[in-house]
Amino acid sequence: MLHIENELHSKGYKYIACIDEVGRGCLFGDVVACSIIMPEGITIEGVKDSKKLSEKKRESLYQLILDSCIGYGIGRVDASIIDQINIKEATRLAMKQSIENLHDKVGIKLLPDFLLIDAEKVYLDFPQEGIIKGDDRAHGIACASIVAKVYRDKLCLEWGKQFPGYKIEKHKGYGTKAHYEAIEEFGVTRLHRNTFLKKYFGGKEYGK
Repeated sequence: MLHIENELHSKGYKYIACIDEVGRGCLFGDVVACSIIMPEGITIEGVKDSKKLSEKKRESLYQLILDSCIGYGIGRVDASIIDQINIKEATRLAMKQSIENLHDKVGIKLLPDFLLIDAEKVYLDFPQEGIIKGDDRAHGIACASIVAKVYRDKLCLEWGKQFPGYKIEKHKGYGTKAHYEAIEEFGVTRLHRNTFLKKYFGGKEYGK
């Protein structure tokens, strides 16, 4: 999984920020992106697309990745902004924020010299490449996917406490049967994405 990064390093790029997001398809909560810069030539055993890992494995890899990386940044875009600008643009905005928030382990800001992105383009003036199925093909993007996933899952635990009837901590905001049943029973919260629920509710927008 280092072939793409190694090729970029051979061309003189030092700080390659690898970027992925999580929560794009959820009905509830933020879309979250992670940018991460890994040391050249370093791989962490077991790293792959976060969707292909168990929760326990993701959590163990999360700390290993953060301990090994040169630096990382997180970006978050909430449901109200998603409803305003659509999920694709919100995903790009979260990715942009994550790059702008890149910092090393003592909090010093980092500037990448290349962006390697999972199937997207970011509105920043850096050389960049979008990689289809990037979390399967690039080690750094897989690392970013794991960090983003664990970070968002922690948010889901907090959201679950704020809105206990919805069991966000279990389904993570995705459109499960249990989630739709909770919406029918308790209504739509301020953290739901109204534009994602229009079709379900016959084109009407709800929110409270």
